[in-house]
Amino acid sequence: MVNRRKSSSTNVIAEERIRTLFTEAEKAFSHAPALAHRYVAMARKIAMKTKTRIPPMLKRQFCKFCYKYLQPGVNARVRVRQGKVIVSCFECKKFMRIEVHKK
Repeated sequence: MVNRRKSSSTNVIAEERIRTLFTEAEKAFSHAPALAHRYVAMARKIAMKTKTRIPPMLKRQFCKFCYKYLQPGVNARVRVRQGKVIVSCFECKKFMRIEVHKK
């Protein structure tokens, strides 16, 4: 069985839908957080099914452990320390470290 990659048009459509779901999650979070979390789950499923990467800026908007949508100041804390951005999730009490590269 040969492992074939999806066509580039499929990847473009998938990435467009992922971006749309994240914008909808941002809009819905204030009045329906559960719906925003559902949009993130749907975006992840699309990415896994089509084997496309979620863009790095969107990857930072959800928790890597519980996959909930993160809104800084509401259900997440963002701190900068020793050249790293530390994002703490209030839902699962875990944190992510994102290294900052100097240009």
